[in-house]
Amino acid sequence: MSKLFGGNTGKSGGGMDTLIGQQTEILGDVRFSGGLHVEGKIKGKVLSVEDKSSSLSISENGSIEGDVRVPNIVLNGQVTGDVHASGKISLAAKARVNGNVYYRIIEMAPGARVNG
Repeated sequence: MSKLFGGNTGKSGGGMDTLIGQQTEILGDVRFSGGLHVEGKIKGKVLSVEDKSSSLSISENGSIEGDVRVPNIVLNGQVTGDVHASGKISLAAKARVNGNVYYRIIEMAPGARVNG
């Protein structure tokens, strides 16, 4: 669906297809397949489309204001909204969620916070 630069499709090695850089702010919903890495800001929903192996990673400086529906999530930044991970969610030490978290498998590092 979205492909900003070449590389792995995200299906065979966990690679990222799309990067939202630290100086980037997106206003509106983001729909993707494969892998998405967020270092900037998204104000809108983030949804994976037709791909049960899709993954989202959010860096320490990354943030999302809106609901997230992605099978696999690695969070070290901030999400303000509900997070739905039909597969696995990993919350790193700097992870902050202001909303509810729905998951099949969760991994949570000391220091991660969920307020929901």
